[in-house]
Amino acid sequence: MKRSGRAAAAATALLALALTAGASPARADRPGPYDVHPALWSHLVAFYDFDHPVAGDAAREQDQGRSGTEIELVNGGAAMRVPDEAYKGSGNALQTGQVNPTVAGNDDWKAGTWSSSGVQTLHAFSGAESATVMGWFKRDMDGPALNSTTANPSDRFNAIGLAGVLTGDSDGHAVRALLELIDVNGELRLVALGRRIDGGSSQTFAASEDWRTLLPKGEWVHLAATYDFTTGTMVLYRNGEPVDGFYTITGDPWQVSGPGPHVTSATDPRGIKIGGSFPQNTLERNPCDCRMDGLMFLDSVIPASDIAKQYRYMAR
Repeated sequence: MKRSGRAAAAATALLALALTAGASPARADRPGPYDVHPALWSHLVAFYDFDHPVAGDAAREQDQGRSGTEIELVNGGAAMRVPDEAYKGSGNALQTGQVNPTVAGNDDWKAGTWSSSGVQTLHAFSGAESATVMGWFKRDMDGPALNSTTANPSDRFNAIGLAGVLTGDSDGHAVRALLELIDVNGELRLVALGRRIDGGSSQTFAASEDWRTLLPKGEWVHLAATYDFTTGTMVLYRNGEPVDGFYTITGDPWQVSGPGPHVTSATDPRGIKIGGSFPQNTLERNPCDCRMDGLMFLDSVIPASDIAKQYRYMAR
């Protein structure tokens, strides 16, 4: 089904959802994006399908969520929108990647937004109890990229950045909620990484299964991660199903064992990073030679049943 037919599909889905007990409410002021299941509309802070360039500036992408947070297609601009159907009815995808691994420059293709004073449109993640990050990803690399910031020609970064929300004191790297691939005890793993308190410790939930199986090269895969800051728990999903995994840090890195309420720092995130760190383009780190589409940032732990609905809704 093409996007032109999504309006009718969304209306039908909304009617069916209203008749289903326990369903999440849809947004009351307007219909949600065609590519988002109605169960998620009320929680959708930001959504990028890379088919909506900002008028007059094709190097920026409109937000189809409620926040209106525009992001920049860094270094590649409009050329980073490429025709590739991540799911049925999708149009363009975002192409990210390392450009020159031998030069300590700032030319990698990545996307996002950053402000030293915080991005006010992302206020939903200030003092937040929870969050969810999800989207479609297709990798075209066999491991972390060569480290362009060191003199050693064989040195590599220790991670591959996918997509996440920055902390309120982030230099462009530190995150509140992130999907990525990172070295865990000498082995690359797909992870959800979260941080509750600005400047505090992060926690990582790592998938047990081999990352190359979870993200086969050249294949579109739907990933999601939920972050419950009140309990200090995270869950990973692949193609609508939970992924077995383990926490990499023992103890209480999010400091949730004491008196609450346990929420994130009451600061607006400094932005969003996609396909690598430092969306303000001051440094290169963890580039992803990847394509991405349907990126969502939500202000709630989306239930497993609704994540499955979203995957089926897009993949049908």
